[in-house]
Amino acid sequence: MGPDEPYGRDFYVANAEGARRSARVVVPLILELVHPESVVDVGCGVGAWLAVFQECGVLDIAGLDGKDLDPGLLQIPADRFRVADLTQPLRLDRRFDLAISLEVAEHLPPECAEGFVESLTRMAPVVMFSAAIPGQGGTHHVNERWPDYWAGLFGTRDYVALDCVRREVWDDENVEYWYAQNTLVFVASDRLDQYPRLRAEHGGANSRALSVVHPRKYRALMDWALGRYQDTGDYRAGGWR
Repeated sequence: MGPDEPYGRDFYVANAEGARRSARVVVPLILELVHPESVVDVGCGVGAWLAVFQECGVLDIAGLDGKDLDPGLLQIPADRFRVADLTQPLRLDRRFDLAISLEVAEHLPPECAEGFVESLTRMAPVVMFSAAIPGQGGTHHVNERWPDYWAGLFGTRDYVALDCVRREVWDDENVEYWYAQNTLVFVASDRLDQYPRLRAEHGGANSRALSVVHPRKYRALMDWALGRYQDTGDYRAGGWR
């Protein structure tokens, strides 16, 4: 796998099981909040999240991802998948009730960030979004940012950030920590009144503290760092007690 083609079969297979397990917890929550009849997933991978939306009765779905994806791995009907260059502006011939993009934006070059957010806001009035934070690590992560950064980009398009998913799944071991840590919901401010449950979340305390680190990630980093100090024999000098 060359540096220009970092996503092979192993990448997609490795992420699929955890994504689907996480989706089975998160999707029912978002359905209660938004009641979407149509969903588009930008950077859908094998379509694990969309497959769960289908399981829950949302049949109008679409998934977009790059040309590296093997169609044989798809968990959704092939006619619901479209190859797209996510580094370029995305224009569909319709809008959806809900757009999702989970752990995708960090894989795109920094100069693509604004355009990517603009594409998402063109697709739907509600966007469920997550992206890797600094230091999270992963395959070809080239733009790890804190959630406040993404909230700022959505804010320039008059989408407000709502932290209404994380508290519900924070301690759920079935949800991969990166979804529990990073998932926010962005809503067009002029459409907020159409979603009573989301409107009730607007301005809440959670929405003012977006950038957090999940304990599972923190513990993993601490274990790694302590192991490094112990291996070199100077962990006490480094402040470890």
